[in-house]
Amino acid sequence: MSSPAESASSAESTQAARAPAGIDPRGPRFGAAITATLLLITVVLAIAGADAAAFWLLVAITLLFAWGAFAGIRRHPYGLIFAKLVRPRLEPPAELEDPRPPTFAQGVGFAVGLAGVLLSLLGLEYAVPIAAAIVFFAAFLNAAFDFCLGCQIYLLLARARIIPGV
Repeated sequence: MSSPAESASSAESTQAARAPAGIDPRGPRFGAAITATLLLITVVLAIAGADAAAFWLLVAITLLFAWGAFAGIRRHPYGLIFAKLVRPRLEPPAELEDPRPPTFAQGVGFAVGLAGVLLSLLGLEYAVPIAAAIVFFAAFLNAAFDFCLGCQIYLLLARARIIPGV
């Protein structure tokens, strides 16, 4: 029979074995900066009356969110650009980050973007700028202040044991 300390150690090593390898935390911030810029352009286009351009830009951004959510943050185009072009020019990060929260955040962005696209197709006039503004706010928080709203939602759900995680 194993002692409680051995059981706890075994549980920690099992959890560590299940956790995916870490990512450079600057990568998601890099992607969030690009995303925030594109979403701000989407909002401005929608306000300026360029509805078709705003709609198609939101569709493209939503597809990028889907890519990150379903293929994973490491396979997202912005993550690949960061890994190939930006990270080699930087010092190594102080620590690595679990990729699951940023991947979940991509899923949240996908859900909000998809809602905007679908509601726009159903004729809701302001769906595109509202959805773009909501996701812009979250992307801007990440890019400017290193506060990932989707990651925080992931951590809350994981602590509540609604999703597996932490």
